[in-house]
Amino acid sequence: MANYLVNPVPFSADDFSITAIEPWFKVKVQVIKEYLQAFTLQTTGLADEIIFLDLQAGSGFYSLGAQKQLVPMPSLEALRVDPPFHKVILCEENPEYAKALKVRVNKYFRQRNVLLFEEDVNSLIRKLHHFVPPSKRNHKVAPLCLVDPHHFSISFSLIEQLANLGFSFIVPYTFPLNNRLNYKHYQRELAQTVQSFVGPNVASVMTANTNTEFYKKLVRSHQNNLLTLGMQVSLSAHKSEYTQMDVPVFYVGMYSKLVSAKEIVKDVKVNGIQQTELF
Repeated sequence: MANYLVNPVPFSADDFSITAIEPWFKVKVQVIKEYLQAFTLQTTGLADEIIFLDLQAGSGFYSLGAQKQLVPMPSLEALRVDPPFHKVILCEENPEYAKALKVRVNKYFRQRNVLLFEEDVNSLIRKLHHFVPPSKRNHKVAPLCLVDPHHFSISFSLIEQLANLGFSFIVPYTFPLNNRLNYKHYQRELAQTVQSFVGPNVASVMTANTNTEFYKKLVRSHQNNLLTLGMQVSLSAHKSEYTQMDVPVFYVGMYSKLVSAKEIVKDVKVNGIQQTELF
């Protein structure tokens, strides 16, 4: 792979909103960074315009430990990738987070082409066609969307609409799954939410009998539904040390019609376990 973050932007603490995390989140962010890097490497030269969309951009910074170590969120890391994204679209409906993100983007990346929307992602879809042009013979576009299902707030219907706009997807399958928020909780209290995220063919997820079985079936069903959209798919597996997630590894899905998903995964530097065949 080419050098990553050849001249990284130095970040510093400020007085705006920040989200505290446990150490494991650094692993997740690192994996996402590697996927972003692999995508721009694969599409540079193939596309005239490479676009990144973060549907839940947050405030831009995480805070780790008593020393409050700054960990940039993917929304800011996407602006440090080399080769770069030509356009970065950030969506954050929380006003406090959106304000902090706007300040940080202007401070560190004022010269970059960044669009920030402070609204619900479902209303944003109606505007995206203005900012994500369709590919033409003389102008190829490669849009990539980060879909983080931490709260299952991004529906499969929305993913389908984005796929129709030509988007590829990175999906880190991480969400609370433990003794309290276990598979039964998702099957009963959050059944509609899970179904909205997974899409069709969710029945097997709802009949799982353990946390691990629930997790694997959810990933598999989501993967199969993206396959029906004509996506190439590939998965990588990474050791999970997330205390709120009771599975030994977490999976990241790469889905694309534009480039080989398997080649993207192959380019990703993996910390821990890697596998491209989950089942």
